[in-house]
This record gives sequence, structure tokens and C-alpha cells, in this order.
Amino acid sequence: MKRYNLLIVLLLLIFNVTTAQKKGSPAADLSILKDTKSKIEATVPLVIQHLQTIATKEGDNNIVNNGKIALGREYGIVESEWFLYRNNMKNCILNNSSKKAKKCMEYHNNMMRGTMINYNNYITNLTRKNGYLGVEGDTKFEFKPSDIATKLSEAYFNASAAAGRMKADQKRDFLGQTMSDDNKLTPYAQLAQ
Repeated sequence: MKRYNLLIVLLLLIFNVTTAQKKGSPAADLSILKDTKSKIEATVPLVIQHLQTIATKEGDNNIVNNGKIALGREYGIVESEWFLYRNNMKNCILNNSSKKAKKCMEYHNNMMRGTMINYNNYITNLTRKNGYLGVEGDTKFEFKPSDIATKLSEAYFNASAAAGRMKADQKRDFLGQTMSDDNKLTPYAQLAQ
């Protein structure tokens, strides 16, 4: 009887390890990083288009030029925070016990949430309806910082659980994908053309 129990335990262990190591498994899905990246990047052309509408109505191209400079500063803050966030979350998982990793990830997730909320407030205020300036409606963004931060947090907590069942090299490779160029924000100069 004990042999059968041991066999069942071994089979369950093997199943858990192989499930954790599949990059496409729900426990190890970090595709939200690409979604977040594209949502952040999609805001830039919409804001510039809004500024162009105002500049055309006013006949003053300085509105677009100054607006692009200011937007570039705000986007730069998000860009650097996005890099730090991904790197810090990876390090939280790699270098800490699960309890410390959880606190570490919660802290960095709150920092990223705050940065995204500040950016969202900036672009929302900049693109409000203003009939006097020739803008007939608010610009709609697919950018909701609280939802994004919640999904990022869930993805990283799932990744932490999956990484806990991996060997050290597999864990490093798995979490290393978060820092790939696919997840890096496109520089503002390219988006603002």
C-alpha cells in the first residue's frame, strides 16, 4: 500500500514541475507585460493627434512642439519606471523567500501603479474636451492603470509560484524573459514622429 502512495506522490510532483516549466501554462503566463507595453505606447499618438487638432484650430504649431516636449518628459518617467519595475519584480522572486518576495512585489507594484496613475492623470487632463480650442470630445484611451496594475500583480504572483517549483537555472531563464526587448517600451522619439 505504501508503494502506491509513493508512486502517486511522485507522479504529482512530476506533473507540478512540468506544468510550472511550460511557458504557456496559466501559472507562468507573463503575456500581460506585452499588453501593458502596447497600452502605454498607444497613448502617445492619441495625445499628439489631440494637440495637433488644437494647433490647427489656433494656427500655432508651438502647441504641438511644446506639448510633445512635455509628453516626452512624462513618458520618460513611465519608461524608466517600467524598466525598474520589471527588473525589481524579477529580483524579488529570484532573491527572496516566498514571504519576502510577496512584500517586495507588493511594494514595487504599488510604485508602478502610482506612476501609471500620474501618467494617466496627465494625459487625461491634457486631452479633455475643450470646445473653445476646437476639441469636440474627450480622447479615449485603453489605459486603465488600476486594472493594469492588478493584472500585472496577479501575473507576477503566479510567476513567483511557478518559479518556486523550478530549478535555479530554469527560474533565471524564465524570469529573464521579462527583461527581453519585446517587453521594453519603444523610445518616445520613435513614437512621437
